Amino acid sequence: MQALVQRAMGVLAQIEAWLPPAPPAIDWTAQAFRWQRRGARGWLDAVHRIAPIHLDDLQHVERQKSVLERNTRAFLEGKPANNVLMTGARGTGKSSLVRALLDAYGAQGLRLIEIDKSDLGDLGQIIELISGRPEHFIIFCDDLSFEEGEAGYKALKSALDGSVSSPGDNLLIYATSNRRHLMPEYMHENLDAQHQPDGEIHPGETVEEKISLSERFGLWLSFYPFAQNDYLDIVNHWLAFHGCTDSQIQASRPEALQWALERGSRSGRVARQFARDWAARQL
Repeated sequence: MQALVQRAMGVLAQIEAWLPPAPPAIDWTAQAFRWQRRGARGWLDAVHRIAPIHLDDLQHVERQKSVLERNTRAFLEGKPANNVLMTGARGTGKSSLVRALLDAYGAQGLRLIEIDKSDLGDLGQIIELISGRPEHFIIFCDDLSFEEGEAGYKALKSALDGSVSSPGDNLLIYATSNRRHLMPEYMHENLDAQHQPDGEIHPGETVEEKISLSERFGLWLSFYPFAQNDYLDIVNHWLAFHGCTDSQIQASRPEALQWALERGSRSGRVARQFARDWAARQL
């Protein structure tokens, strides 16, 4: 009998060696967190080195900035606030706005939890972890979109609006996407008067199901490509940030336009990339 017990203990020790380590204790002093998963275990990993950006650094998105800032202030003050979906042109400041809000309101109790789309099925665990905390948390998912059958789709719908349990007053979901309805749509789905090859009897209801997720975000903010002068304004801002003189900034104009032309985009991201390159060469 003793030999059998020892053998069982040995087997258990081998199994334990293969299990992922226990999640570390959460460092609630941090202002930002990243949801991490290893095997069956997930935890909030504190982020202490946050990429710096300020609200004043984001140019020519004044309307979107004011709406998002107003919603976030209401959230921090305990007033009604909405989940937010930001869609539109790439590189126009959607993700940067969320990080800039943390810079502006972190001292007032705002906290940010970054989560990958593939881990959205863990939203229930995250809600349990932050339930009852005095801070106000924004769960942030960047470049959100879904393909057919992805598991996180249903979990996000439930967390936004539809679950019998409340996510609490200290949680909002902010997401960015280049796709307004978050899932692909096809021309044949609009032909609901015809029989479909896949046997779907009510294809119109399939379309409604796809649209319903984005409708659960209370605020939609759209971002658009910048005009040429707007793009140059952003370039000038970042060149001044890096210490370039007025004469150097004026001399950069032709190269800034060529830089945007080569990349096929006049976005804020392209403007900042050019400013880094130009400033490095001039300084």
